[in-house]
Amino acid sequence: MGADETYPYSFLRDAADSPVYEQYDYIIVGGGTAGCPLAATLSRYFRVLVLERGPSPYGNANITRIENFGRSLNDTEGQFTPAQAFTSTDGVRNTRPRVLGGGSCLNAGFYTRASPDYVRRVGWDARLVNQSYPWVERVVAFVPQLGAFQSAFRAGLLETGVTPDNGATFDHIYGTKTGGSIFDHQGNRHTAADLLRYATARNILVLLRASVQRILFDTSGYQPRAIGVQYRDANSRMHIARLNSNRQSQVILSAGAMGSPQLLMLNGIGPRAHLESMGIRVLVNLPGVGQGMADNPMNTVYLLSPAPVETSLIQVVGITHYGSFIEAGSGELDGLSAGVLLEKVIGPRSSGQMTLTSLDAADNPQVTFNYFQDPEDLQSCVEGINQIEEIILSSSMRRFRYDAQALPSGGTVASPVRADSTLRSSVNVTLASFCRSTVQTIWHYHGGCQVGRVVDSDYHVLGVDALRVIDGSTFNFSPGTNPQATVMMLGRYMGLRIIAERMRR
Repeated sequence: MGADETYPYSFLRDAADSPVYEQYDYIIVGGGTAGCPLAATLSRYFRVLVLERGPSPYGNANITRIENFGRSLNDTEGQFTPAQAFTSTDGVRNTRPRVLGGGSCLNAGFYTRASPDYVRRVGWDARLVNQSYPWVERVVAFVPQLGAFQSAFRAGLLETGVTPDNGATFDHIYGTKTGGSIFDHQGNRHTAADLLRYATARNILVLLRASVQRILFDTSGYQPRAIGVQYRDANSRMHIARLNSNRQSQVILSAGAMGSPQLLMLNGIGPRAHLESMGIRVLVNLPGVGQGMADNPMNTVYLLSPAPVETSLIQVVGITHYGSFIEAGSGELDGLSAGVLLEKVIGPRSSGQMTLTSLDAADNPQVTFNYFQDPEDLQSCVEGINQIEEIILSSSMRRFRYDAQALPSGGTVASPVRADSTLRSSVNVTLASFCRSTVQTIWHYHGGCQVGRVVDSDYHVLGVDALRVIDGSTFNFSPGTNPQATVMMLGRYMGLRIIAERMRR
């Protein structure tokens, strides 16, 4: 346990203190945004082990307090820090979570559901989805109280045509809305780890600093069957956890869009040619593993403010019909009041792939997202930055801008290039260049174990028995304006489905 680390649950302990060998109904690899609600749900009836490679978030003010947002994202030095940095081959710096609660411990906190259309497209049971979201929301979701900057930004969205005004709602609706936040009104973050309060303590064990290296298989049958895992603790001691003898027991990967496809490939499940090039014995030739890797590109415009601004993260969103989400945050930047307006591409359509760089699960794989490879993604960005400039120039934002504020399309607030209608086409060319040159991540990457390519509609890995993947790696598109609500919902949803499935047999 770290010096400032606290363990609020009796079933939470360091892997170094775990038994060398034990048996379970379910072994969940990854105590993140999906893994925590999944484990809590399954523990009502079954013996569950959760293996989380990182530390506890509790007692770490860099995670739990809103004013410290960003510090945990940058806390990447060391084997057991809450975040692990990586840079895609596109040259964009990124982060993957390494902490109990996963990305909900690092992100900007926005909470919003997937659209009903998304639920229909992926084939989920809408009734069960609508039962699962409130289970999550009772613990982690709050409706924020808007300060002056967020109120002005909201008014600016409406003034510039992002309508209708949908009030405050968790639902995904075109127009402008105040969404939810996992930060409460006192600025405390509530994460997926908090959902473990629902767990049945006698049936669950959550181990921290437990790095899974191998999935164990029985290969004597028609197809391989997962029977357990091997994991390493912080002292480099190896442990084995096995499933019990019940044929319905399973290993479930919830290690995220970076971790789950990586673990499959390290254990011989993936594209044959790539695995053989790494010297890995092929267990199942599954070409879709590591494919379809996508990351929603984000571009930002910083706005120095002559008026004081509140400390705020994402609270309001404009959901547009042209393929962009428009959001904002505010606070002190180097002693100056500032806001940041951001555009995030919905979807996106561009995607890439992941490959291994080593045989160690602790090492980052290589990933390519191919930002803006699809021209529709680039057009969505251009439209979104156009919208942001119009918001900055709106009367609603007057008190939060300087006349000398530079605009991405050229000129300043006092003399914008975009004011000349004859230059509209050149403005869009300039903004396309801006989108390409300033692209960032908003940490909503997904894919690598997609439904139909790697898992079936119930998230069983194709060609393998007793192995599932339940996390954002299964998504073809990122749900809602922030996926965390839906990933947490998915953990609860699939836990209920697995329970029902076992009860029927």
